[in-house]
Amino acid sequence: MTGFVPPPYPYDRLNDLRALAGRRFDEVIDCSIGTPTDTPPEMAVQALVSSNAERGYPASVGTPAYRHAAAGWLRRELGVAVDPDSELAACIGTKEFVVSTPHYLRLRNPSRDTVLYPAVSYPSYAMGAVLAGCRAVPVPVDDQWRIDLGRVDPGDAARALCLWVNTPGNPAGGLDDLTAAARWGRANDVLVISDECYVEFTWDGPPRTILSAGVDGVLSVHSLSKRSNLAGIRAGFYAGDPALVHYLSEVRKHAGCMVPGPVQSAAVAAWDDQAHVVEQRGVYWHRLELAQQILGALGLSTDLPAGSFYLWARAPDGDAWGLAHTLAQRCGLIVSPGEFYGSDCTAHVRMAVVQPTVALELALSRATDTPPG
Repeated sequence: MTGFVPPPYPYDRLNDLRALAGRRFDEVIDCSIGTPTDTPPEMAVQALVSSNAERGYPASVGTPAYRHAAAGWLRRELGVAVDPDSELAACIGTKEFVVSTPHYLRLRNPSRDTVLYPAVSYPSYAMGAVLAGCRAVPVPVDDQWRIDLGRVDPGDAARALCLWVNTPGNPAGGLDDLTAAARWGRANDVLVISDECYVEFTWDGPPRTILSAGVDGVLSVHSLSKRSNLAGIRAGFYAGDPALVHYLSEVRKHAGCMVPGPVQSAAVAAWDDQAHVVEQRGVYWHRLELAQQILGALGLSTDLPAGSFYLWARAPDGDAWGLAHTLAQRCGLIVSPGEFYGSDCTAHVRMAVVQPTVALELALSRATDTPPG
C-alpha cells in the first residue's frame, strides 16, 4: 500500500535554470523565492543576542510583552484594537500556522472537510488542506487577481472549515475586499483567515486588515519576515475571534508550538519600530521599478502591483517556462513560473524583488546587452 507521497517542492524544480545561469554568469540573481536579503533592524538583533531568555521554555501563546507589542502595532499602523490577552497569540512565523491550522480546525469540527483558498495563491494554503486530509478547493479570482466569492459553490461553502484570503496577494499583488470577505464568512458560517504578511507593502491606498470589520469569525495573520527582514527567526502572530484564538492557542500549546524566548524579545523590538519599515518600503518600490525595466528591455510591458514585492508578468505566447529560461540565459535571473501558484496562472512568471538593488541593476545591464547569437 502506498501512502502520501509529497510532491516536488516547487522551487527545487528551478535547479536546472540555476545551473544554466551559473554556466553563463559569475553571479546568479535568484528572484524566485520571496526571502529577504536586506539588513534587519539593529535593535531587534541586539535584543535577540542580549535577551537572557534562552534558558526556560517560552510561553507558547507569547509573552505579555510580545502580545502587547503586536497589539500596539495593529493599533498604530492598521487602526484596530484587539485584546492582547484574549484576541492575539504568537506563532512560529506564519507558514507553519498556514499549513497546520486546517488540521486543528478539522479536529474541532469533523463534520466539515473543505479548505477554500484563492485559485492564484501561495501553495501552502492548498498543502495545508492536503496534509489535514481535507479537500483543497480553489476559489476563482477576477481580472484584478482578487478573490471572487460570488463563484464559491454553495455545496463547498457548506463543507468549508475555513476560507483563506491573502491581501496584498502573493503572487499577483491583488487587494481583496476584506470587509466583503468577513461578511461572506459570517453569512456562510465559515471562518475567514486573512494572511496579511505583506500589508505594509500596500501601494494602492492605505494598508488594510480584515479586523477592521470586527473580530467575529475572522483571524488576521502577520509576520516579521517581510516587514523586518527577519524571516530567519520565525516570529508572527494571529489575532481575531477570541474563541478561535483560545482554541488554537490551547491546541498549539499541546503541540509544542513555541516561539523561542530570544526571538520573542527581538520581535518586541521590531514591532515597536516603524522607521525601518518605511525605509524598506522605498527600497522595494525602487526594485519593482527596476524589475519592470528588466522585462521592458526584453520587450514586455508589465504593470506594477497594487501591493507586495512581486512583479507578476505575462509571458509572451503564454510560455512561462520559456520566459524563465530566457531570463536565466540573458540576465542570470531566476524567476518562478506561474504554475507554482495555481493552474489558472500558467502563462505568468513571478519575480521577487528581494535581491540587492545592485544585483537587479546588473540584471538590467545584462538585459540591455545584445543577446547572444
